[in-house]
Amino acid sequence: MLRWRGVDNAPAGWGRCVMSIGQYDGVHLGHRMLIEQTVERAKAADLPSLVMTFDPHPREVIKPGSHPPILTPLRRKAELIEDLGVDALCVVPFTQAFSKLSPQEFVHELLVAHLHPADVLVGENFTFGHKAQGTAQTLTELGRSYGFGVETVGLLEEGEHTISSTYIRSCVDAGDMERATAALGRPHRIEGLVVRGDMRGRGLGFPTANLRPPMYSAIPADGVYAGWMWVRGKPRAAAISVGTNPTYSGAERRVEAFLLDFEGDLYGEQVQVDFIERIRGQEKFGSSEELVTAIANDVDRTREILETAPPL
Repeated sequence: MLRWRGVDNAPAGWGRCVMSIGQYDGVHLGHRMLIEQTVERAKAADLPSLVMTFDPHPREVIKPGSHPPILTPLRRKAELIEDLGVDALCVVPFTQAFSKLSPQEFVHELLVAHLHPADVLVGENFTFGHKAQGTAQTLTELGRSYGFGVETVGLLEEGEHTISSTYIRSCVDAGDMERATAALGRPHRIEGLVVRGDMRGRGLGFPTANLRPPMYSAIPADGVYAGWMWVRGKPRAAAISVGTNPTYSGAERRVEAFLLDFEGDLYGEQVQVDFIERIRGQEKFGSSEELVTAIANDVDRTREILETAPPL
C-alpha cells in the first residue's frame, strides 16, 4: 500500500481513483464495510482505491484537551486498512488552518486539485469543513459540480447499538471487552514499551511486564483481564492488571501483564496486548498472602478463558 502525508505529497502522476474519507479510529466493522465497498468499487472501475484520514484527531485541534481515547494509533490504523486491500493511504495533517477550510475549499483544494476522485464513499454521518458545515449531501452536490460521484453508506447496527468509535470507547471504558470485540471484529489492543515498575510482582512469584502505552490510548476499566500479549510477533497468554494497585496504596494507573509459562527479560521491548475478557474488578486485599491467592485464581481463570479464545 502506498502511503503519504499531506495531499501535496501524492505520487507524481497520481490520476483518478475511488476514495473514502474518515477518521477511522478503530477500523471497526462499520469502517471495514465502507472501506471494503471502496475497494470493490475501485476494482470494478479499474482504478486505485484510496483512503484519506486525519492526524491528529480533529477534536484535539478544535478544542484542545478534549482528545478522545484512541482505539488505534496511526501505525496500527494503517496496517488494518492495508489488510483490507486498499491501494493507498493519505494522512492529512489536521491543523488550525485546515480546520478553517470551508466545505467548498476542502473539496477543491484536497480532492479535486490533488487526489482526482472518480467516486467518493463516505458514511451517512460524515461531516467536513469549517465547524463541520459540510455533510454527505453537501459533498454530493459539490461532486456534481466537480465531476465526481458520491455514495453515502449507511451505518452498521448491532442489536440496539450503532457501531461507532464512540460506542466502542464506551465498551472499553466499562471493561466490556466482549462487546468491544464484537464491534471491532477483533479484540481491543493497546501497545507500549515494557518499562521497569516496582518489581513487587517478582517477589510475589508473579513477575509482570509494566507497559507504557502512548498518550491518549483507550485503556480498559480498572480490573484484571485475560488476554494475549504479542512479544516479537508471537502471542503469549497473559493475565493483565489495569489500575493503581490499591493493596499497596498505589497512585499511578498502570497496565501490567503476567505472562503464563514464560521466562525472560522483556525490558525495552515494544509489545501489544489484546484484551479478551474481564475476570474481576480492581480489589484491595488485606495482605500479600490474600493477593497471591487472588492472582493464582486469576491465572487459572485466564487459562480457561484463552482455551476457547485463540489469538487473532
